[in-house]
Amino acid sequence: MFGKKKDIPQIDKDQLELIKNAQKRIKQKKRLYVHFVIFLIGSVFLILFNLGLGFGESFKPLDTNWFVFAILFWLFLFLYHTFNVFITHKFMGKDWEQHQLNKLVAKQNERIEKLKQTLPSDDTLLKKKAIPNTSNLTIIVAAAENDAIGKHNKLIWHISDDLKRFKNLTSGHHIIMGRKTFESFPKPLPNRTHVVITRQTDYKVPQGVILVNSLDAAIEASKSDNQPYIIGGGEIYKQAILVANKIELTRIHESFPADTFFPKIDTSIWKESNTVFHKKDEKNEFDFTFLTYIRK
Repeated sequence: MFGKKKDIPQIDKDQLELIKNAQKRIKQKKRLYVHFVIFLIGSVFLILFNLGLGFGESFKPLDTNWFVFAILFWLFLFLYHTFNVFITHKFMGKDWEQHQLNKLVAKQNERIEKLKQTLPSDDTLLKKKAIPNTSNLTIIVAAAENDAIGKHNKLIWHISDDLKRFKNLTSGHHIIMGRKTFESFPKPLPNRTHVVITRQTDYKVPQGVILVNSLDAAIEASKSDNQPYIIGGGEIYKQAILVANKIELTRIHESFPADTFFPKIDTSIWKESNTVFHKKDEKNEFDFTFLTYIRK
């Protein structure tokens, strides 16, 4: 707390990198200059050593004084050093590496775009999605104008006619739901077979309620029914809308704050086959419409 305050750098990382790179280049050029000076002095020394002191006078490969080959070899090393400092640095330094990296990334992006063009669109996949086990799987739901369907695992409105319609359509059939939807009922609904989807292996249910761990398993458990219904909640609807054949929707003509929503109905996939509008009254607190959608 009372320790020595650390100095805070006043330059950013990019600026610091540029400074370090500049310092590195200065050192490289200094070493090249020193090499050049030593080369000149060394060359003069080799000539004097041979001609002035007579060292190796008898050694003349190709009838040439040996110091000529020594100077040429040293000159080659000096030129190589110069090449590294001024040439190689430009096309194999960090800028060159970044350029090569950018080229590779561009090629990969080009390949990805080509692959995307060969893949079917999401809409095409949805349209081609097969209905597992039954062609009569129906979603039944009441949703507001903003697709709200519930809050805190409870209905947001009271539409008496919608409850009657739900009872009339689902009675005598399998109703498929998530665990939270099942728990929103005071007790299992009469004259219906409840199929509850949950990942909890030790989940307890009353006798007659069927437990499964996936939507596919729920559909399989309902295959004896010629008209099973999906009744919620939000996550189950998201899965079921990919495989259902029909949607029985009660559209409440109002928007509400909610924490659970019904998926948007894509009219390129779903065709509206029936619609009945109802105005609000003493038993129904909002205007609403009964809508039926069939998969195209």
